[in-house]
Parts: sequence; C-alpha cells; structure tokens
Amino acid sequence: MRLSGLPLTLGEYPARTTTNPRFEGFDLAALDRIYLPPMLSGLVDALPASVRTFLEDDNRGAVSPEPVATLDGLGFHLSIKGVGSTTDPFSSRALDRTLASALTDSDDVRRRLAEPRVAPIDGEPERIITGERWLRGSPYGGQGLEHATIAMRVAEQADLTSLHGFLIAPVVKIAYFPAELEERIRTLHWYRRFSGPIVQEIRLVPSNVRIYFHSRSTIGSDVRHIFDLFGVRSNAEALRFEVAFLRSTVALLTLYARTLRYDPATERYLGLDFHDVWLDKDAVLAPNGSVYFVDLEGIEEEGVDRERVPERLEDQVYRSLYELLFAYEQIEQERVRRFGEGGSRKAQLTGLLIEALAKDPFVRLRDSASGLEMEIRNALGDEGLYTTFPLVDR
Repeated sequence: MRLSGLPLTLGEYPARTTTNPRFEGFDLAALDRIYLPPMLSGLVDALPASVRTFLEDDNRGAVSPEPVATLDGLGFHLSIKGVGSTTDPFSSRALDRTLASALTDSDDVRRRLAEPRVAPIDGEPERIITGERWLRGSPYGGQGLEHATIAMRVAEQADLTSLHGFLIAPVVKIAYFPAELEERIRTLHWYRRFSGPIVQEIRLVPSNVRIYFHSRSTIGSDVRHIFDLFGVRSNAEALRFEVAFLRSTVALLTLYARTLRYDPATERYLGLDFHDVWLDKDAVLAPNGSVYFVDLEGIEEEGVDRERVPERLEDQVYRSLYELLFAYEQIEQERVRRFGEGGSRKAQLTGLLIEALAKDPFVRLRDSASGLEMEIRNALGDEGLYTTFPLVDR
C-alpha cells in the first residue's frame, strides 16, 4: 500500500548506530544512516550518500511512501523520528533559514545555513533541528538519546511487534549524529541549550494514520478516506476491521497487567505505564484495523505497593477508554453509512468485544446484572490482583 501525505526530501548520511537485538538477524546495513532536510545539509562536512523522498509524519517525523518490510502479514514503512520541524515553537512563524540564522551566534553556522549542499525543493517548507531543549530530553525538531533509549528499551521487550498482545511500531535502530553536526545544531536555540546526544529513531510503522492528532488523515477527521485508503469494501471487512481495532486497543488499556512483575528488592509490583503519550496522537492504524503504538519514549516501568495495583490497573483503563470509544464510534458510524447494517449500539459493541477478546489471556468478559464486565488478569497469574472493570452498562 502506498501512503499519502506531503512530500519531504531528506539526504542520507552514513552514521554510527545501535540495533535492536530483536532485529540483529536481519541485514540492516542500509539503515546505518541519519536523514537530514536540505536546510541542514550545509552543517555536514560531507555530501549525502543519496537524496530520498519521504512523506511528513507528525511534526518532526518522516515515513516512506512504500513499505520496506513485512511484519504480521502487513507492509511496514520506514519511519524516521527527529528530522526537523517547520514551525517556530514560540510563534506561528515558519522555522525557515532566516529565523534559524538569527538564533545562532556562530558566523560559521550562519554561512553554512546560507550555503546548503542539497538544494531546497520547490514547494516544500523548510525544516530544521534546533538546539533548543524541548520537553524533558529532546531538542526541538529532533530526538535526544534519553528518549530514544526509553523507546528502544520497550521495543527490545517485544516479539518484534507484540508485547503480550500490545502492538508496537518497533524501533529498529538508534542513529547518532556526528559530534561536529551536534555542536553546530546546539548553537541554534532561543533560551535553553540542549546538552545531550542528538540522535534519530529508525522505526517501522504500518501507516501514518493516527487516531485524531498529529496526522493529516485521522479516524477523527476523515474516516471515509481511511476506509478508501485501506480498501474496506464490504460489511464483513468492516466488522473484521473493528474486531482488530478493539483487540489491539483493549491490549493498550491493559498494558500494566500484561507486564506486571514483582520486585523482591523493593517489595513492589512493576508494570509498563504511559507518560505524556496518548492513544489519540501516539499510535497509528494498520490497514487491517489494528492499532500500533509508535511513540514509545513515554512508556516506562512504574512500581506500586500490592494494595495499589488494582487502582493502577483501573487508572490505565480510564486513561484511554474515551479515546478508544470515540474512535470506535467513528468507525462504526462509517460502517453503517456504507453498508447499512446498524442495530443496538450497546449490543453491537458487546458482540464485537466478545469476538475480539475470545483468546486474550489477560482479559475475560462476563455478563452481569449491571452489564458487560472486563476481568483484568495479569502476567503473574496472581488471582488476588485480578480486577473487574465495568465496560458496557445495561
């Protein structure tokens, strides 16, 4: 499947990388690269090995239009996180060469910005990686090693794309910027200079379609286009799409339970939880309806005392349940609009959930006097920590 989006031209430069151990059996030498926009080409002492057209993805990412690998029976596309941004973070102005030149005190950097080694592409907005410290551990427009390492740590735990049923877009490599490029980029800052290593995440993603934010095509903004893009042509295909969507998003809601472990040293229970990342903007939709979490830098292990485990499990469900139901509602409305097979809203969702979770080892559904309940089990098999959550009320 060819993805749609605005073109983004990047130069490829040989780079030092570290590889996800899960992918060490693959020939990935062609990915020992960093990818830079034309505006930054003058900051590198060498010409690019090649110049390649990607599509923009999110505010600092790029994705290949064509798939480069097959995982889970699906085509996965090359994704680069940290290729520069196009907008001034402190205004609505374009982050172009004129503004960038005003940020640096280095005459050499100004000269290099004025003399790019790769000519700007007509019609493409200029983009740049800056040295401004952004969020906790990344430069604005780029990616920091601290965040990339967290993402890699999560990816290493998965069986390529699945972490106990929680689907991820895996980080394959971390690519490091050469020291001279880092130092030139660091001069481009407004207030706070980023001091850590600057890198890029080399990832594999099933699409560039997000749930609601950070994509030009989302379930929330253009579900009709998504049905067309993914070739959902019949009611049966739409129902399979919904089942895959629910199966993968319920796994996201229960990630803590799926990764729960006990640490004897601290006598605490640890599991993976989400920080500053969300279903609506940090996950992408595959053509079969499955949701893959792509921005892994906000997933870290958290520990609580035993009596707090049920509360943590419930908090994680509540954190993304609205986003799940919102997206499901858009998909279901489009299915009914196209194929005309509607019915009771609650009965429809209940039936799909039962099908989606029939083989899930961490979730059991049961009918009760109040409605459909979800029993959340855990990786420890500790029945004392099983937690019941009301999913669909009567």
